[in-house]
Amino acid sequence: MIPTAEELAGWTLERQHPLTREWVDDARRLAILAEEHAALDILLAEDLDIAAARAQRLAPGKPAESMLNRWVAVGNDLCVMFSMRFENMNLAKPFVDATPMTRTPEQSDLAALAAAAREYYGIHNPLYVRLWTAGAGIDGTAPDRRFLGAPISELRPYDVPEGLALRPAKTVDHYDDARRAYAAVDAEHPHHADEATLQDLDDLQESADDGLLYDVTVNDEWAGYAAAIIKPDDALGLPAYVVRELVLAPAHRGHGYGRHLSALLAQSLPDPTRILIGTIHSANHGARTAALTSGRHDVGGWVQLPL
Repeated sequence: MIPTAEELAGWTLERQHPLTREWVDDARRLAILAEEHAALDILLAEDLDIAAARAQRLAPGKPAESMLNRWVAVGNDLCVMFSMRFENMNLAKPFVDATPMTRTPEQSDLAALAAAAREYYGIHNPLYVRLWTAGAGIDGTAPDRRFLGAPISELRPYDVPEGLALRPAKTVDHYDDARRAYAAVDAEHPHHADEATLQDLDDLQESADDGLLYDVTVNDEWAGYAAAIIKPDDALGLPAYVVRELVLAPAHRGHGYGRHLSALLAQSLPDPTRILIGTIHSANHGARTAALTSGRHDVGGWVQLPL
């Protein structure tokens, strides 16, 4: 039997990093988590019409039932909500998400998790199972993205280089410049393309429409973008702004600006009572270092169990 949204919320909250339990009252966070689980996990487990639409769009020719979420008892008191996903909506990179579960997985659970994922979603040839843990990782898995966040009230800019600032942007006038900035990093670090991609133009315009897109400027010259979104399903049940984009143009990289962007973005956002959080791939050392130096904390992340 599929658990209730409230039951899923309780298990999810128990698995969160202790530091985040200090940021927000448990009752408020449980309410947010329950809403997330109802709208995402449970709905995708029960609504065959949505499953059929997802199959048509993401897995043509596959049965609708193969796209339903599954609540599975994998053994040793561990139950998991499996969900079929595609990395960055890339149909060539299918994986099985197993984030909602009754407890944090251990190395001894991995074989059963892999076997269950193959049983229910083998028709899609998934590459891995994605698990979430508040800790550093699980032996037998590969690193994925980490969540880095902090209360906005704690992210205060200091020692900001002269001339570096954020300016509200109403339109995405420098999208081509941002695209070239990503291309430059990809050329210098070929693995970067698997770790971070530029947000779609429409997504950045959505942030602009919501007053959450900013031009990074150096002495009033455009130097990059900083953008956020209010999106609870990427925020671990926290009332948060999720970092949508932080990018610097090539001419402005290497000057120590990156470590200031999180705090500058935080202090520019309209609601100072929220948390600023975002995901950064474990292998993206530059972005991770900049986020940590700015005052954000690593509060857990996904790992990949190869199939």
